[in-house]
Amino acid sequence: MFTWFQDLRYALRQLRKSPGFTIAAVLTLAMAIGANAVVFGVINGLILRPLNVPQAQSLYAIERASDKDMAQSYPDYLDLRERNRSFDDLAAFSVPQIALDTGESPSLVWGMEASGNYFDALRIQPYLGRFFHSSDEHGPNSAPYMVLSYAYWHSHFHDDRGVVGRIVQVNKHPFTILGVTPPEFRGTIVFISPNFFVPLVNHEQVDGANDLNDRGSRWVFMAVGHLKAGVAVAQATADLNSIGSYLEKTYPADERQRSFLLGRPGLMGDQFAPSVQAFLAGLMLLSGLILLAACANLGSLFAARAADRSREVALRLALGSSRQRILRGLFTEAMLISLVGGAAGLWASVLLLRWLSVWQPFGNFPVHTPVNPDATVYGLALLMSLVSGLLFGSVPVRQVLRTNPYEVVKSGSAARVGRSITARDALLAAQIAICAVLVTSSIVAMRGLWRSMHSNFGFEPQHAMLVGADLHTSGYSGDRVLPMQKRMLDSVAAIPGVESVGLTDALLLNDSNDSNIFTDRTTDLRPSNAAASAYMYHISPEYLHAEGTTLLSGRAFTWHDDKDSPRVAVVNREFARKIFGSVSNAIGAYYKLPDGTRIQVVGVAEDGKYGKLTEDPQLAMFLPILQFPSSSAWLVVRSNSNPQPLGAAIRSTLHQLDAGLPVVIEMRLDEIGGNLFPAQVATVSLGVMGVIGAMLSITGIFGMAAYSVSRRMRELGIRVALGAQRKEVVRAALGRAFKLLAFGSAAGLLLGILASRVLAFIVFQATPRDPLVLAGVVLAMALLGLLATWIPARRALSVNPMILLRDE
Repeated sequence: MFTWFQDLRYALRQLRKSPGFTIAAVLTLAMAIGANAVVFGVINGLILRPLNVPQAQSLYAIERASDKDMAQSYPDYLDLRERNRSFDDLAAFSVPQIALDTGESPSLVWGMEASGNYFDALRIQPYLGRFFHSSDEHGPNSAPYMVLSYAYWHSHFHDDRGVVGRIVQVNKHPFTILGVTPPEFRGTIVFISPNFFVPLVNHEQVDGANDLNDRGSRWVFMAVGHLKAGVAVAQATADLNSIGSYLEKTYPADERQRSFLLGRPGLMGDQFAPSVQAFLAGLMLLSGLILLAACANLGSLFAARAADRSREVALRLALGSSRQRILRGLFTEAMLISLVGGAAGLWASVLLLRWLSVWQPFGNFPVHTPVNPDATVYGLALLMSLVSGLLFGSVPVRQVLRTNPYEVVKSGSAARVGRSITARDALLAAQIAICAVLVTSSIVAMRGLWRSMHSNFGFEPQHAMLVGADLHTSGYSGDRVLPMQKRMLDSVAAIPGVESVGLTDALLLNDSNDSNIFTDRTTDLRPSNAAASAYMYHISPEYLHAEGTTLLSGRAFTWHDDKDSPRVAVVNREFARKIFGSVSNAIGAYYKLPDGTRIQVVGVAEDGKYGKLTEDPQLAMFLPILQFPSSSAWLVVRSNSNPQPLGAAIRSTLHQLDAGLPVVIEMRLDEIGGNLFPAQVATVSLGVMGVIGAMLSITGIFGMAAYSVSRRMRELGIRVALGAQRKEVVRAALGRAFKLLAFGSAAGLLLGILASRVLAFIVFQATPRDPLVLAGVVLAMALLGLLATWIPARRALSVNPMILLRDE
């Protein structure tokens, strides 16, 4: 034990004598371990850690086999719940936004509509009060009850235990607060933390739609439940598919291809889980490369440090010290650096993970990322620290074992300048190759984000504002809706600086409705006979102009396209091509909706993005809101005015119409942030890794170049004395460093190109084969090389042979 203590003291003394080396080594390892801890913490929180519900391992959600969508109609959910023999119970929920008035001005709040058996099926117990149950449901709008989440109760009701029994207004309907959920329960989707829970049977009051009995309207977000003990996933799937066959036969007008799969609800089954898992796996691979590059960097530095200390090692051997004791001292230094670097990296990662766990990137939408670090993250950081220390600490072992004390003492050094490839050269080349892969990835991500932001959305998000004014949340219904919408449009259009304003019930590239469409010749309107499915939007006459959507042919709507006029539509180019063969054939042609309504096409608009950025061209149709009324409303306001005063003017104008109208105003570009969010996250993540890779590359090349110059100062002095040119001196001093930089960069770029499929999982429209990406990587690595070798090159060129040889 005493000898170990001596080794520790000696290692601390040696590291204290070289503060530059120690700080560089600790920071290098801190960056690498910190990056790995952050990525693993996110993987642990989103994928590895189960949902915070009892017996989470048996909890499954139902999804459609055809498109992996989990949405169900309410009647379908009831059939699945009552007819299945595989689940203990089956609960359902949706995610609405309501106008909640607790006694002050109403505010828009996101939460969950849940079936009466939701809490019972999930086996959750209340923290305060009670939950609603199936016995509370007695038909539509029969259960005006609310359960608050613990986080919302804590932040908005300040832990007031007297909140139970209080009546609040939900869209101007009275609801009674029954209780509060436990702190650890945040619903059944990992990244959504609802603020409240209300019963599904009150859907009309909560969401303004009367479709509890509409089998064709799939508004129920997800159905989840625990499998019975002993029931395998395959058995449950077969059971559900038998119910799907029954539904197809019983309701042919509403059902088709009703086959099911089971998925985990946390990441919404197979709809999002594969892409999230692939993204995080790619990040984990790249962060692992950072750790390897850091170990290679430190291994090279340790090898150079061991060479510099060869005379010390030889003297200790000559005085009787064992090679084992010397190696133990070197490993002690490595372990000290690895543990201190690991602790620093873990500290930084904990701060970042805790920030991510409370991050709210989408305004008032209740995003929750449960990535708080736990014992698993701490254990992985410790393991990485120990393994890293062993890896880079073992690099100089061969040097020590082969040291001949007699030769070293006689010659003064064990280092020889030669042309053979050394272990340090191989480590540096590997490190540069890894860093080139990281730089390639970051440039690919930036290029992919630029392409995403400059894609053809089918509308122009610049200089446009969105005004959310959902009338059903303010109690408007029936014949009161359209007049109020017209007053809103006219009032906002009269504000100075507003170029145009339009209204839509759903936003492009965000939320939308879809519908089967049929050719005009089709008489049997069962779903199996549909020509296609199309996105459907109900809009006002000025909407296309306000949104910046180009009309390719025909006309836009007017205020004469009302309920007393023939039914008309504007369709997109893809709709015209697929249903009618061409844009010209579409104008004046007819098609049918599922209820048999004949629609005449009066205009064709450009294609756009309706569901997500990565989708193939989709069919879309725009219908006049006067012919198909909807209380859901977004105003699209186009203006070149300053957004802040314009937003204040819009809010004031709408409150003059109705002081109780909850208004949300945001920029159109901000609203599509949800679709750009994955590309932005990928760009930031890979950008950070690229910066870390660049820093490791600079320190590695600088260390090698500086070491090469310092070991060859006498030789360089002789060359200068014999008349060597400046470029020859630089070539002699740094030629090997430049060759290793070129070789490692080429290898890294090649690996980046070969990894294009992995990068495509991480970033939309990502390809390392892009000429701009290739040029960017070459330029970046060249600049890194110049930056890293600048100081050693200046030192080599400043050699004064007279002073140097005199000192020698």
